[in-house]
Amino acid sequence: MRIYIKTLSLFMILMIASCSSTTATKMTESINTPDSKTVVEINGSLSVKGNQVVNKDGNVVSFAGNSFFWSNTGWEGEKYYNKDVVKWLKDDWNATIVRAAMAAEPSIDGGYLEDPEGNMQRVERLVDAAIDLGLYVIVDWHSHQAENTEAEAIDFFQKIATKYGKHPNIIYEIYNEPLKVSWDDVIKPYSEKVIAAIRAIDKENLIIVGTPKWSQDVDVASKNPIIGYNNIAYTLHFYAGTHKENLRKKAKIALDNGIALMVTEWGTVNANGDGGVAKESTLEWMKFMKENNLSHCNWAVDDKKEGASIIHPGTSAKGNWKESDLTETGKFTKELIKNW
Repeated sequence: MRIYIKTLSLFMILMIASCSSTTATKMTESINTPDSKTVVEINGSLSVKGNQVVNKDGNVVSFAGNSFFWSNTGWEGEKYYNKDVVKWLKDDWNATIVRAAMAAEPSIDGGYLEDPEGNMQRVERLVDAAIDLGLYVIVDWHSHQAENTEAEAIDFFQKIATKYGKHPNIIYEIYNEPLKVSWDDVIKPYSEKVIAAIRAIDKENLIIVGTPKWSQDVDVASKNPIIGYNNIAYTLHFYAGTHKENLRKKAKIALDNGIALMVTEWGTVNANGDGGVAKESTLEWMKFMKENNLSHCNWAVDDKKEGASIIHPGTSAKGNWKESDLTETGKFTKELIKNW
């Protein structure tokens, strides 16, 4: 069975690559950059055209990379928020995008609301590294209850936009995973206020909006999208052990309704972040994302002892990871990202 799965994985990756559409071919030409230029130097500022994200030349693009773990002080994942790790992911994994998960959940310790200075320093360290190395970087307000911290979110994104809005690398993710709350009455009004604050400073860079039920109800958001602002996309999250064809159908409805999606967080395991790697389900998702040109970041750059972590506990915070340092998830996702 293990040999069969490995063979299937390789076969499907090759099949996906060989079945790329004309737009996907344009995308590949843009992303496979010469050694002398970075992915951002080639693709420049990203924007939304219809239900697709496009580069400065109007070509459809998608990027693959890694999401860092919660930035909380004292949670031990924060040690990976450094340039050495970002560079390793770029050089060894071929990552073209990374995500900084600014811990903003009101009910947890060590996050931005409790330690704004410490959390801001490490998120800015990651953003600075991505800009210096020529990667795209998602700055994520990592919360499940962002509507309860609206003022703090606005203040945070004003600071980020003021400091980094001039760089085409920056992508704003203004709400990680809303709970089972109303899109029309809760998430959309919150998002419009945060977007207005960002757009007062940064007129162009891509903004990604969270959707109901842990960023799964993208179909609901697509029925009443945010209007009046350019370059708005919507968040889709999946964990392959839990989420299957039903969620892909919701995503397809959203795309057909004309909104752009970005998979800012996905895992090979169950929705609780643990369990074994669901390889076949993950490959189905890779196929879907390839067909629809969806950028994606794998959860998570961390050594916590759980299924979603890409490295084992105690692994170096300086990169230079050996194969034995990688978890089952790490080994599997590295090949998917590297060959995107």
